[in-house]
Amino acid sequence: MSSHPIVYSSDHTSAVLRTHGWRTAANSAAYLVPYLKPEMTILDVGCGPGSISVDIAKLVPHGRVIGVEYTAEPLEQARAFAAKEGVTNAEFRIGDIHALEFPDNTFDVVHAHQVLQHVADPVQALREMCRVTKPGGIVAARESATPTWYPESAGLKAYWDLQTRIAQLKGGNPHPGSHIHVWAQQAGFERSQITCSAGTWCYSTPEERAYWGGTMKERTLSSAFATIALDKGLATQEELKDMAQGWQKWIEDDDGWYAILHGEIICRK
Repeated sequence: MSSHPIVYSSDHTSAVLRTHGWRTAANSAAYLVPYLKPEMTILDVGCGPGSISVDIAKLVPHGRVIGVEYTAEPLEQARAFAAKEGVTNAEFRIGDIHALEFPDNTFDVVHAHQVLQHVADPVQALREMCRVTKPGGIVAARESATPTWYPESAGLKAYWDLQTRIAQLKGGNPHPGSHIHVWAQQAGFERSQITCSAGTWCYSTPEERAYWGGTMKERTLSSAFATIALDKGLATQEELKDMAQGWQKWIEDDDGWYAILHGEIICRK
């Protein structure tokens, strides 16, 4: 295992896992899906509760998917979700993206979603992803870039400003979607090997606002976000409550709209 520090600024509380568990191949890895073939062997790095991993496993019925996460916390949920979905070609284990415990040239595809921004050395992570990918295989990554919302909200702006400060304080690289292709080049890929694209999440219906705003409100008050903010003196309890109220007002606004832009890369080895 590597000696890189853990810089993830969140945790695996129920609100965080609900956010991660909403993700599917369709809404979070559509740029990768056209490259998948039924017999492929795939590594999903930073798999969390396994929702994307299990979805991808369904698309490679004669292959297999291994999901790895730096901590065991979400992996039981991932295994339970795979069992619930009747997926038998997915497995989950602890692993470090900086030092993957697989031989060279093992996988047809190595995928990471919203992971590089949360690790100490994203370039080393991409080097490792490349190392365990077979010649002719694919390294795929998707990272958030810019969030935007309507209507204007001091509470939501304060939340994202604080979230960025916390991530930077922990040693992360928040919202790197616009330049992950540069990291890939630093990791050894030629520019001609990299295909860039962009995707979005958008929340605007009452159900979508309730889901997204509700989980973000809960995370504001009762997750590592709140603990770090208070412990480091980055925000007071009243300021966190104001941010949570900002999310609640956005949920209740019939015109509420929220979108996140993501940068995506397909890197051919």
